[in-house]
Amino acid sequence: QVQLVESGGGLVQAGGPLRLACAASGSIFRINTMGWYRKAPGKEREVVAAVTSGGSTNYAASVKGRFTISRDSAKNTVYLQMNSLKPEDTAIYYCNVDSVQWYGPRQYWGQGTQVTVSS
Repeated sequence: QVQLVESGGGLVQAGGPLRLACAASGSIFRINTMGWYRKAPGKEREVVAAVTSGGSTNYAASVKGRFTISRDSAKNTVYLQMNSLKPEDTAIYYCNVDSVQWYGPRQYWGQGTQVTVSS
């Protein structure tokens, strides 16, 4: 019954910005970490950025300094502000939530949103 709804993907020119959002709906006892992953054609899925319940953030080396992850705990929403986009950032971006339910740990995934960066 928990769902992650992603928005903000699209087509953007190199150097431009884009902001992704992911809202978790349904009942979750506690959210530990919210993050973003991406998968480009011919490549494995990789972690892009993550933010913990305490506000600590981590970034992949390829996006550090260009992307910013943030969260609104009251709304169970995580954002990814992407600046200075490059063609190599083109991928399907997936939202991920690491949580604890009353019955134990549980992870949830979004459907994915396409980000395409043109040169």
